[in-house]
Amino acid sequence: MTKSQAAIPRRTFIGLLHSAAMKFSLIAAVVVLALAQGSFAQDAADLERLGQYFEEMKNKMTVELTEILRNQDLANQAQTFMADKKTQLEPLAAQIQEQLRTVATSVEEQVKPLAANVQAQIQPMVDNFQKQVEAIFQRLTEQVRAVGN
Repeated sequence: MTKSQAAIPRRTFIGLLHSAAMKFSLIAAVVVLALAQGSFAQDAADLERLGQYFEEMKNKMTVELTEILRNQDLANQAQTFMADKKTQLEPLAAQIQEQLRTVATSVEEQVKPLAANVQAQIQPMVDNFQKQVEAIFQRLTEQVRAVGN
């Protein structure tokens, strides 16, 4: 083997090390996201109830609209119906927005400390691994120099 084949350039080696650290960080991020997914189970039940409520509202509105269509004063009743429903749905829309904000805040509050904890636990391992690889690289470089002399 020649010197150029035996010695990996330091920049390439450090680049590989950084690439490994990035992959490790991505894996940690996936783990954090998987853990956060568990917190969405309660939110799914809330969304199911909300979906049922909207389904009931749709059915009720269909029945009421059918009754209105049977009447002769259709235009006035349609306007009244739309105004009533708009008045009824505006507070619901505001409530849904507020609940979504609360859920988003809750998820963020749960994920941030978890991500920081994972990062705090992983960083010393990454640093230790980097030091070990650099020490091996240093020994290999010294051995190559010794063989070359």
